[in-house]
Amino acid sequence: MERKILTNLIAWKNDPKRMPLILNGARQVGKTYILQEFGRRYYKNTVHVNLETNLLINSYFDNNIEPKRIIEFLEATVNEKIVPGETLLILDEIQSCERALLSLKVFCEEAPEYHIVAAGSLLGVAINREKYSYPVGKVNELSLYPLDFEEFLWAINKERLADLIRKHFTTNEALPEALHQDAIESYKKYLIIGGMPAVVSEYIDNKSW
Repeated sequence: MERKILTNLIAWKNDPKRMPLILNGARQVGKTYILQEFGRRYYKNTVHVNLETNLLINSYFDNNIEPKRIIEFLEATVNEKIVPGETLLILDEIQSCERALLSLKVFCEEAPEYHIVAAGSLLGVAINREKYSYPVGKVNELSLYPLDFEEFLWAINKERLADLIRKHFTTNEALPEALHQDAIESYKKYLIIGGMPAVVSEYIDNKSW
């Protein structure tokens, strides 16, 4: 499923002033999927760690959060090499581990060569830390939302209709009536189905709305 945020992720990857990235967003908007897809397309390998379910790794952050030590531990745990610039390291559900969130600041200051992205469904709430401060100024941030109408059209294989709508919007010309009706019907489906990726996938599979 194509998402517009990929463009922003690529820009982050290529930014010489890149800092660890936090991807904000509600549950089920596709944060984990898009980060894994980003890693698959643009990196040699991806290391994905879920800090909510992997309590062993979660607890390791309670100790020294020196970057070299963390990288060595993660490599041994997942049995995969983490190479600066070649590996995308995903720290998922980071809101469940305050020290992991704090470690992003340390990576920014001491090991900026690593490409680290963090995601968390409750991250907006978890900014109010109990013990450790939020790494303000030491991270880049992006937000992911449900699919917009154009992304919905891409998902249901109506890319050309999406292109024409954009073109006619730019030129302020009316769509041909048949295409206009198709666009209206597609928009009605979008309003009913919504933009959550899992629900859109269900509709694509079953054609039931």
